[in-house]
Amino acid sequence: MPTNSRQEILQRIAAAQTGRLAFVENPELNQEEIYKPIAPDAISCFKNELEAISGQCIICENEQDLYVKLSTFVEQRKFQYVFCRDSYIASQLEQNKILHSNAESDFNGMQVGITGCEFLVARTGSVLVSSESQSGRQMNVFPPVHIVLAHTSQLVNFLEDALVAIQEKYENALPSTISTITGPSRTADIEKTLVLGAHGPKEFIVFLSKV
Repeated sequence: MPTNSRQEILQRIAAAQTGRLAFVENPELNQEEIYKPIAPDAISCFKNELEAISGQCIICENEQDLYVKLSTFVEQRKFQYVFCRDSYIASQLEQNKILHSNAESDFNGMQVGITGCEFLVARTGSVLVSSESQSGRQMNVFPPVHIVLAHTSQLVNFLEDALVAIQEKYENALPSTISTITGPSRTADIEKTLVLGAHGPKEFIVFLSKV
């Protein structure tokens, strides 16, 4: 490639990277005209959409209620190997006498993994996660049962709103990975038969605190 052409291409790439934004707002775009409305409210919409794709959402009145319901859930399911890397969540698990581990030697044997998240998307029942989390990327794909703990302050209506929120949160230091989880892992590659848990968690549960 001639030197001039190569230089021109590199200059264009540099210019594109400098001006790249995670989200470009269009004031003429009405989200309500594109998507179905958020009904009857954001919390119910998120719960309904998540459960429509084989996920589960447990609504909690506050954080204390969240850990009480989480403790009951773990006990009822007889989970003995709970894994959590998030230091704040781990401290709350300890306070509520929910046995867990963050030792790497216990990682492969976990029955359930507990993480936080960045944001929740009501319209699609999706959970936005990033590599900035203490849990890391592995915890979103490895546990047979993935439990996400979240607050309604993290709930937004549409995916565009989540992208704006994460841009505002991290500004010019965006995480290396930003992705969405929409229900448990699934595939229908073989004879068009839906199989859950083929490439990730078979169960996906969100405990959502109102406060």
